[in-house]
Amino acid sequence: MKITAPNNAEENGRTIYSVSTLNRLSRQLLETHLPLIWIEGEISNFARPSSGHWYFTLKDDAAQVRCAMFKNRSANLRFTPKQGEQVLLRAKVSLYEGRGDYQLIAEHMEPAGHGALQRAYELLKTKLAAEGLFEPERKQPLPELPHHIGVITSPTGAAIRDVLAVLRRRYPAVPVTVIPVPVQGTEAAPAIVKALTLAARSERFDVLLLTRGGGSLEDLWPFNDERVARAIAHCPIPIISAVGHEVDVTIADFVADVRAATPSAAAELVVPDMAEQLERLQVRERHLGQTIQRRLLRLSDQLAHLQKRLRHPGDNLRQQAQRLDQLELRLKRAIKQQLNDKRLRLNNLQTRQTDPRRALLQLKEQLQRSRTGLIQQWSLYQQRTRQRLGENARLLHSVSPLGTLERGYALVTAPNGEIVRHSRQVKAGDKVTAKLAHGELQCEVLER
Repeated sequence: MKITAPNNAEENGRTIYSVSTLNRLSRQLLETHLPLIWIEGEISNFARPSSGHWYFTLKDDAAQVRCAMFKNRSANLRFTPKQGEQVLLRAKVSLYEGRGDYQLIAEHMEPAGHGALQRAYELLKTKLAAEGLFEPERKQPLPELPHHIGVITSPTGAAIRDVLAVLRRRYPAVPVTVIPVPVQGTEAAPAIVKALTLAARSERFDVLLLTRGGGSLEDLWPFNDERVARAIAHCPIPIISAVGHEVDVTIADFVADVRAATPSAAAELVVPDMAEQLERLQVRERHLGQTIQRRLLRLSDQLAHLQKRLRHPGDNLRQQAQRLDQLELRLKRAIKQQLNDKRLRLNNLQTRQTDPRRALLQLKEQLQRSRTGLIQQWSLYQQRTRQRLGENARLLHSVSPLGTLERGYALVTAPNGEIVRHSRQVKAGDKVTAKLAHGELQCEVLER
């Protein structure tokens, strides 16, 4: 690539660069021809002036390089590097024109072990998710009002102070037991697993709070331990995980029944606000008082109404005695009326009684009249029946073939006995029989 430097002097066919031009062109070459790189080394000569920019040297056993990290980039980091700390940089290669120093412009920095830890974190997260340890269906609900809270954390950290302060403010009546454990370092994970096991065996707690304050990925690493995750998953007590700051998310947060952004937020989740509870109780008390008052007023109105309807027992007795007298009078009248009716009916029966021989004679006369009438009716019936029979016989004779023969017609039958209705049924020379009203004629067909 040919580099031109405008505004530089030329002498005897030679291009003469100024120092500033050379440094500027070198910087442009480095920045445009080398991509962003990842580089690991040890921090030394770390400086942080009032401008907020960071200046340091990154070195290894054999070499070193100057580095700069400007304020707009360093402000995004969650840690401040220390002298001698091993870090991993993402940077672009550049040159400081003022001194001609080759340097790196850092855009991102993390502790040197951070990348490996992050990969281990992602692998474990994927593994436990595939086993279903993060599924909402297996998570336990928190008790509405816990009877005993267990807090698994460091007894000297800021997290326990925040938790206890919130619990005292919101619901001081609930007992709290701190189960002390280290929350960072190699001893932390086994201690947390042991604390969870002991808490479950004690059967004292109905909710557990697993918490610690913020820190680097390395500081929070015990809460990304597989042993801790499985202990949380198998714990029969509901667990709230509140590890680090709001931006920190650990494996314990995924496995726990509830995740809180901070220790204080976890304390607010685990107990209700006593002031709010008291306010709700006061509202219910007022509502209950109003309900009781309305009930008493309604019962008072009912009592007054019943008092108006209530009469002295003597009044009821007098009314019942009067009604008894009326019923007695009605009974006497009814008995008297029935006696009169019976007496009248007896008189009628005595008046209607006659001699049995007279009644027998009357019955004989009635029987004779019935016999005479029956004979007359039977004779009339026979006469009408004979008349209908004669009429039916005459009607039947009028439509009979014999009647037709009486009028001079003949019934002709062929030799085979069939009635001849058409001339085509016979031929010349056939013998036929002609049946008349009186007798038959044997005929021969001469022509047809």
